[in-house]
Amino acid sequence: MLSLPPCVTISVCAEPVDMRKQFEGLAAVVGSQLGEDPLSGHLYVFYSRDANRLKVLWWDRGGYALLYKRLERGRFVFPRQVKAGARSVRIDAGELALILEGIDLRQATWRARWNPMDPSVSVTP
Repeated sequence: MLSLPPCVTISVCAEPVDMRKQFEGLAAVVGSQLGEDPLSGHLYVFYSRDANRLKVLWWDRGGYALLYKRLERGRFVFPRQVKAGARSVRIDAGELALILEGIDLRQATWRARWNPMDPSVSVTP
């Protein structure tokens, strides 16, 4: 399981990316296509046209870090549907860890979680 602070978001680019891109090329995609700051410390996930290769880019204190994974068989499958016009999809660290293992989460059941910011939920003593 990935252990990330709750302030770190994970964005998956909605379109496949050329896997020949390295640090600067992927950072340019984050800025131009996703409209986000690549130096923010958030994680940005990119996948190949065949969805058998995946790169994760993030800024780590003194420079960019890049995780690159290739599946020998199968494809990476992302659990969330992309809304029309969306440039990226947000996932959490648990989903990313399962995706990196090559697990297909399309049939997974997502249970409702408690949200302390939801005013419709009341806490009884």
